[in-house]
Amino acid sequence: MNNLNILLKFLLLFALTTATVFAENQHDSNNEVEINTLKLGHGLYMLSSGMAGNIGIFVGDDGVFMVDDELVNVTEKVKAAIAKITNKPVKFMINTHWHYDHVGGNEQFANDNAVIVAHENVRKRMSKEGFIAAFNKKVPASPKVALPVITFNHSIQFHFNNMDINVEHIKKAHTDGDSIVIFKAANVIHMGDTFFNKMYPFIDASSEGSINGMIKAADYVLSIADDNTKIIPGHGPIADKKSLTEYRHMLVSVKQRMQKLMDEGKSMEQIIAAKPNADFDEKWGKGFLNPEAFLTILNSAMP
Repeated sequence: MNNLNILLKFLLLFALTTATVFAENQHDSNNEVEINTLKLGHGLYMLSSGMAGNIGIFVGDDGVFMVDDELVNVTEKVKAAIAKITNKPVKFMINTHWHYDHVGGNEQFANDNAVIVAHENVRKRMSKEGFIAAFNKKVPASPKVALPVITFNHSIQFHFNNMDINVEHIKKAHTDGDSIVIFKAANVIHMGDTFFNKMYPFIDASSEGSINGMIKAADYVLSIADDNTKIIPGHGPIADKKSLTEYRHMLVSVKQRMQKLMDEGKSMEQIIAAKPNADFDEKWGKGFLNPEAFLTILNSAMP
């Protein structure tokens, strides 16, 4: 089928690009990857390399509460960055979803006695060989030590470092196991990969991700955020309510445009040629996904 061939062509291009970026991150811990630390206040920090998922760190008398842990081969650099902040151990590790650029350090942190916590679907997916269709990539099952040992269905609350921390599940957004972590007293929210700041998002339809879920995630955080809220995206720079509002507007707009073209019976080739998101491409199309690749991802993530 012509439409399928066109779709596969662009997915292959995307997969090759992604595989190259991933391979570049698989060098030893002495490569040129740097972990940047951004202080957010109230004992909270964002750690980022710009090549994988952003990490959240909450430091206090009880120890370190950590959100995501990057790729496996930069774990020692992540540990070194934490050591510059505190000598306290990592007590809890929250995985916002199952992708390897967010759970790569699980095994090493678990071996250091961190308790790994995630939505139940994260453990299910990590427990067996996975497949990310957009990358055409098989992901091997994680070793037992790297799996979450505490799972939840809808939400879970922590009382740690004299703060209440709420972890809320968002259904079928980036994947089927996404969590948003809310440090209410600090007015900081970690959205995982339900938010790609200043770039088109990857939606993993093969893990039951959907554009509707991505919009719902943005709606939820916007409903609890204010103008001073600091929002850690899964990828991209630190954000605020204004940034998330712009992102949400983009998501709704591209969904509506794609739906209209699909209803008109346009082929994937015709949709790409039409450049329906040309007004967004300059701002959002220079990150993880180029405009053409994003259209194929969006097509797979539509209702």
